[in-house]
Amino acid sequence: MQSNSALIDAIIEQIKVNAKQRITFAEYMDMVLYHPTYGYYSTQALNIGREGDFFTSVHLGADFGEMLAVQFAQIWEILGKPAPFVLVEMGAGQGYLAEDILSYCQQQYSDLFAVLEYIIIEKSPGLRKVQKEKLQDFAQKITLKWCNWEEIENNSIVGCFFSNELVDAFPVHQFTLESGKLREIYVGLGEYPHFIEIIDEPSTPKLSQYLELDKIDISHYPDGYRSEVNLAALDWLNLVGEKLQKGYILTIDYGYPASRYYNPRRNQGTLQCYYQHKRHDNPYILVGQQDITAHVDFTALERWGESCGLNKVGFTQQGLFLMALGLGERIASLSVSQLPLLEMLRRRDSLHQLLDPLGVGNFGVLLQSKRLTNVEATQVLKGLAIPE
Repeated sequence: MQSNSALIDAIIEQIKVNAKQRITFAEYMDMVLYHPTYGYYSTQALNIGREGDFFTSVHLGADFGEMLAVQFAQIWEILGKPAPFVLVEMGAGQGYLAEDILSYCQQQYSDLFAVLEYIIIEKSPGLRKVQKEKLQDFAQKITLKWCNWEEIENNSIVGCFFSNELVDAFPVHQFTLESGKLREIYVGLGEYPHFIEIIDEPSTPKLSQYLELDKIDISHYPDGYRSEVNLAALDWLNLVGEKLQKGYILTIDYGYPASRYYNPRRNQGTLQCYYQHKRHDNPYILVGQQDITAHVDFTALERWGESCGLNKVGFTQQGLFLMALGLGERIASLSVSQLPLLEMLRRRDSLHQLLDPLGVGNFGVLLQSKRLTNVEATQVLKGLAIPE
């Protein structure tokens, strides 16, 4: 598979119109992934899954979504059973997660389902189309709509904003160190169709301010140290905080606290590319044909959230979160199920993958809240409960 030549031409044009003949890596990554016509999520995202470039927890069966529904039902109760109760899924992929959550709510929590409003925020036109086809039956039963951020009024949502593997795909700035000083990595023109990296002064003081937010001092790190800063994640959290009147934010993704993210030994950062389930670290090949991600800095989300009026409720790993919500009981029940042996083994394997500490089971789960009463804030969320 070759790079998308039309996308390469669009990026080249963007570089040429810049006075310094370069763009930040964040601008490059944004075009590669989100260009409305040629970007990866406009042309390749329908191939996500076992047959595509990568798969997520959602592709392991309905259990992941059903466990989230258990948590959402408790959140609804904690908030006093508001009507409507709004779930906002940010980046809904192919719609599998929404389908699993809505199906389980309809089956198990009919009172919640009756007052549920489900909003999807999705940038990709192609994915929006797939989601609408998959969820069309629910559109007759509940308020189900697709919105841009601008279409959601500030301070209007009572419920829960949530995302699964969204923040890792936000465009990141890349930086390196020269003589103890922070320098930014830009993308410039090489010999067609190749790009080169240019190192220069940071494009914005926000890069160093971000590291200060994390309380990370890189001045004594070795020259050549390289990593990323996800300013887009902070902008996103600002938006969520503005739209949420009262309730929770649930963020599930792979990542680390800042002390691990910016460990001096992690000297090449976390940027990685995925193509047909193979991982590598070269974002300048297969342009538009591969996914590009960077791990999530959960410390930055927690601390920036505080400045947005968001309180940290808890942070855990996906495996522990799902076990606390009842996935362990599902695994145990397989031993007495009437399923054919092969089907039972497949199902057990899928459930164990959701918990695998070397895979998605090690993903971070961050819960934040806004404007809870003192009584509401004392309620322990099921997913954060410590098993007895």
